[in-house]
Amino acid sequence: MPELTTALPLLALVAVAGYLLGSVPFGIVMARLFGLGDLRQIGSGNIGATNVLRTGNKPAALLTLLGDAGKGGAAVLLARALVGEDAAQVAGFAAFLGHCFPVFLGFKGGKGVATWLGTMLALAWPIGLAACVTWLVVAVIFRFSSLAALAAAALSPLWALLLGLPAYVILSIALALLIFLRHRANIERLIAGEEPRIGRKK
Repeated sequence: MPELTTALPLLALVAVAGYLLGSVPFGIVMARLFGLGDLRQIGSGNIGATNVLRTGNKPAALLTLLGDAGKGGAAVLLARALVGEDAAQVAGFAAFLGHCFPVFLGFKGGKGVATWLGTMLALAWPIGLAACVTWLVVAVIFRFSSLAALAAAALSPLWALLLGLPAYVILSIALALLIFLRHRANIERLIAGEEPRIGRKK
């Protein structure tokens, strides 16, 4: 983590703003705009892009992906520009929490993968890019979005070290742990051989 140079009240304000931005449920918004119904009653019930894709509507899924990633990236970039680097990490972490536990949906949100990737790309693009490539390779080989996310998250602290960006190791570990916690049910289904593959409408 970078040396804390920003006053705690300002960091708290940044955290609240990042959380509220992260709480915007783009999956629900896109599902309604495209007439897909309540996303929470479709497929896995998750509000992320993977579940939107299960409806068969690729444009809606893409827009959800961009929105969820964009809110993490926007939180980081705005905090960095207006306050500083320590605030950028706080804002990114808060945006991730906002997606996973959104105040607008009774704190029942998504699993945070797209928001995490957007956050990491904005914080330190080499780590974010390595995570994206990891996700893509695992997804192409195994066709499981959840497995790809878990692999990318687990390797992100290692990428931070190998790429010479140790200031982001602690945050990478914290986000990876949360991603694993949010994927508990997916892990159980993967072990049982019951996890749906990418593109499957179920």
